[in-house]
Amino acid sequence: MNPFKSSIYWRLLIWFCLANLLVLFLGSFLTQRFIEYTTAVEINWTALAQDANQSYESGGAPALGNWIVQQRHEGIDATLYEKGQALSPVWLPPSVRQSLPAWFDAGRNLLLQPRPGLYVSVQQVAGSDGQVRYLVALSRTHTRLRPQTRAKILLGVQLTLSLLFIGLVGWWVARSVAKPVEALRDATRRMAAGELSTRVGRQGGMARDELAQLARDFDAMAERIEALVAHDRGVLQDLSHELRSPLARLHLILDLAQRSRDAAEADAYFHQAELEIVRLDRMTGEMLALSRLEGSIPGMNRENLDLVELVRGCVEQAELEAQARHVQLRLTSPGAPVIVFGSASLLERALDNLIGNAIKFSAEGGEVEVLARVADGYTGVSIRDRGPGVPKAELESLFRPFFRGSNAVRADGHGLGLAIVQRVVKIHGGALRAANRDGGGLDVDLRLPLAPATKAEM
Repeated sequence: MNPFKSSIYWRLLIWFCLANLLVLFLGSFLTQRFIEYTTAVEINWTALAQDANQSYESGGAPALGNWIVQQRHEGIDATLYEKGQALSPVWLPPSVRQSLPAWFDAGRNLLLQPRPGLYVSVQQVAGSDGQVRYLVALSRTHTRLRPQTRAKILLGVQLTLSLLFIGLVGWWVARSVAKPVEALRDATRRMAAGELSTRVGRQGGMARDELAQLARDFDAMAERIEALVAHDRGVLQDLSHELRSPLARLHLILDLAQRSRDAAEADAYFHQAELEIVRLDRMTGEMLALSRLEGSIPGMNRENLDLVELVRGCVEQAELEAQARHVQLRLTSPGAPVIVFGSASLLERALDNLIGNAIKFSAEGGEVEVLARVADGYTGVSIRDRGPGVPKAELESLFRPFFRGSNAVRADGHGLGLAIVQRVVKIHGGALRAANRDGGGLDVDLRLPLAPATKAEM
């Protein structure tokens, strides 16, 4: 998995970057305030003037310039004046420059605050040569910092804030990840314990990330498993119920055959037993096919098919059975091919079941009409007969496994053919509908979507 495409990766990265930026800015601000209130001492303006004078006397204007740069780093703009001229120039507000002659003439030390947040100091100092000089200094505070502790305090504050914010962000991220993981683990345990209705649902902190996708996939899996298990249980119950009667008949037939003293009579019983075995085999095969289709595992490859050709082949195969029952088959189809995307074997089985069912319920001399058509991006196949039809109240149950209508109690079959047809149509994205015809009979309409290329041509 590419971490750069992971929303969890980006969420962690963004939050830790934000935490570090917050530590950087907030740490600088708090450090400055902390230093000001805990390590600041009042500026000794007299000592500062003497220090400036010593620098000037030891190295002249260049040495005084270096001293000025050093003081500027400490938050003080200062220089020396001699005979009304700056020995090394610094920037001073115009109002301060205009007031300097009067302050020098006063001949005394001054500490003024011309406006809030600005202090001006004028200090008189005598040089070793007897020359009187004046320190003129500006500062935004009347205190100065101890440089020897500045770096230590800054480092301590940064480390403390880093640990605090990274701990908080780490706790929040870990909580947002651990909460849905815990929900998934709890759901997995309940699912393993047999509680198939378990769902994770939407957990806080995982609206769109991989954990949310995992939770949705788990819920989809759980829903699918619950549906499959419920279906398998229902099929097992239906199958056990349906197998009970043929197995009882088979047991009775074999018992009669064993008791029979006449070989011809025993052969007749064994022949009946063979027919029952064939019926059981056919029922089991149909149940396996239905179960496979219910699980959406057809086991067949899909391809583009000509549905008209497929319908024509199914009608030709059913001709023999129709002739045996004296039923006429009539096919109506478009002249051009109708292309669908699906499994030929499954669709052929569905059509065979529908056509065979219509022939089985048609009266002798009746007619079964097979109509193929194309409309609105779908192709439809209708199989119409003139049999007894289905009571209106039973139409909704017609495609249920093992359901046999009240009109079909004497017909051969297990009630699985139409259920298989419905599953085949469903996995092909189609629809199946049954309705009684005016004048008697049943109309079963099968609709399938056309292949994409066919839709584009229409």
